[in-house]
Amino acid sequence: MSTNAMPLVEGASTRQLDSTALGTTVSRVGSWLVTAALAIIFLWFGSMKFVPFQAEGLAGIISNNPLISWLYTLFGVQGGARFLGVFELATGALLAARVIDPRASALGAAMGAWAFLLTISCMFTTPGVIAAGHEGTLNLSTAPGAFLLKDVGLFAACIWLLGQSLNEASTRRRLR
Repeated sequence: MSTNAMPLVEGASTRQLDSTALGTTVSRVGSWLVTAALAIIFLWFGSMKFVPFQAEGLAGIISNNPLISWLYTLFGVQGGARFLGVFELATGALLAARVIDPRASALGAAMGAWAFLLTISCMFTTPGVIAAGHEGTLNLSTAPGAFLLKDVGLFAACIWLLGQSLNEASTRRRLR
């Protein structure tokens, strides 16, 4: 029985969907949806780094993190944002290139994981992550707290896609 189709298994008088085939199909579709979502996120946010109001909006987050604040020292606020924008656009393009070569998306996923790891670190360096009046708790502010928290899930998605892409690259290499 091929795992590419969703065969029906005939029971005594009923037909049941083969859950293994369904699981395989859902996993395959889901992996491409995650790839597309991550590519769109990086391409969208990367392009926004070239808009002055977006660059200014990130200044409070970036300037307080010693891992990335050096960008402002070297390039200024807008130049630092553009530097990040180019990195994010390249990441998005590499992720999208999974349709051509999974090695490209492996590199893009590693770059994405690095980017999200940096933004997660901003949760510990940016003032205002914890809601005012709730210091000492885990009550996050909407911005920048919850804005940064979403990157935990996106980091995990990049790590998962890195594994998927490496597995696909290995499979393609064996099939040659």
